[in-house]
Amino acid sequence: MKMLIVDDEEITRNGLLTSIYWESLGIHHVFLADDGINGLNIAKKERPDIILCDVRMPRMDGIEMATEISSFLPEVSIIFMSGYSDKEYLKAAIKLKAITYVEKPLDLSELKEAVLEARAQHQQQLRSKKGETLYSNEAASQLALLLTKPYKGQKDKISELIRELSLRIFPATGVVSYIVRLETAEPDMSFIEQIQNDLKAGLQPYRLQLFYTQLHSVYHVFHIIGENTLSSLILKEIAKQLTSLFSPLEKFYVCQGEPQNGISKVYQSYSSAVLLLQNSFYYRQGSLLVAENDDFNQLTVRKKVSSNPSGTFSEIILSKDQAKCIEFLDELKAYYYQNRELLSTQTKDDYYKLFSILSDCRQKFQLSFISYIRRPEENTMEYLINCFSYLEMHEALVQQVEQLFHDLSAQEPEDSTIFLIKDYISKNYANEDLSIKDISEHVFLSTSYVCTYFKNQTGSTLNQYLTEYRMERAELLLSDPRYPINDISSKVGYSNGNYFSKSFKKYTGLSPSKYREKILG
Repeated sequence: MKMLIVDDEEITRNGLLTSIYWESLGIHHVFLADDGINGLNIAKKERPDIILCDVRMPRMDGIEMATEISSFLPEVSIIFMSGYSDKEYLKAAIKLKAITYVEKPLDLSELKEAVLEARAQHQQQLRSKKGETLYSNEAASQLALLLTKPYKGQKDKISELIRELSLRIFPATGVVSYIVRLETAEPDMSFIEQIQNDLKAGLQPYRLQLFYTQLHSVYHVFHIIGENTLSSLILKEIAKQLTSLFSPLEKFYVCQGEPQNGISKVYQSYSSAVLLLQNSFYYRQGSLLVAENDDFNQLTVRKKVSSNPSGTFSEIILSKDQAKCIEFLDELKAYYYQNRELLSTQTKDDYYKLFSILSDCRQKFQLSFISYIRRPEENTMEYLINCFSYLEMHEALVQQVEQLFHDLSAQEPEDSTIFLIKDYISKNYANEDLSIKDISEHVFLSTSYVCTYFKNQTGSTLNQYLTEYRMERAELLLSDPRYPINDISSKVGYSNGNYFSKSFKKYTGLSPSKYREKILG
């Protein structure tokens, strides 16, 4: 705790500083001032928890100084000291709720007791204030949650919370709801709390209040309430602040509901933001979607790519016509991007068919397996379900098409048997019981012949290839900090973690933990 000693007598100030072991009383910083004006200036800068001050001082007396300080440090505990038995000073001290009044010459044991009492009172005040803040925050959060439900059924509860929070609500009260959708279900809550604090500070100049709640992990709801109708300029400023505050996360959408008047209309604003949220998938991540945006509300007449997009795509890929394929992808994007008439599940299902066609074509062209999923253990459907935006999904398809044509032009197709072996390994490497016998049975050859044939065609043994493939998958997993190292071994076909670590170090020259440390910095 911090303590400020104010006395115009130097011998008293220095005597107090050196004659008491302040740290034993819980005081870790002691500041000295020689009069009320200097004491006031130090208090503004250092913000002490306890003030021990003389009553009579030149320029500004102790009572006047303490009154000024209490205006900006209401929790400060004050101890007055004086050699004068002045009733007027005592009355003033009582009004200031001073802890005690000690007389000079000072009794050090009496002063210590006064300081301990002041410390206890200050801590109690802080606990009380913290409790009030927690209760107020909890009540505000409850109100925010109730405002996401139809007003009629929540009217009494909402009115009660408004009274508890001492809110000034009028018929013309301006209200608007924002919903922010995030990719991650578990953001750093300290980050979310900081956003709330920063947004509250940004709203203060407009005399607006913020009420926040979180829904279904990834949806963050901000109700903004003001005394009057919210102007378009204020709405733009709020949206700008929200977008800026969430920008470090990159993958997010901000949906602004229709501004309304009256607390009973908050649900309407919230509902209009929900409608925008349903279409957010089709917009660029980081976008602000506004209910009153004319461009957003106007439906665009779109020409469908074809009556059978997956069939058309398959024909183009099999014909190896790259120019026509690029044209098809551009038309595909023009149809789906910002198309509010489609459900995201429907579009993801359409794209699943396109990804499947790519995979089938790679097999027909005898091109080696390639992963277009963003996490090694995901399958295609899981990848698509987890896609945050349409553009992310479409770009993944474009990249895989480009890769396919690159492979077609740069590489000769693999021997069909070797291709089948590698394809089988790519789909079963996580099985710790995967054996040469399994592989040989898959390609209808004897175990000894498969080993010899693979070595002659590739230059490496089957076991070497399987180990290298598993190590490459392990490298991918280690590059993602979400996966514990202990779990990675089983994901790549090793039940024994120690054996996996030895194999990985032999392959890369680094232990799994050192490799992760190097990759992630």
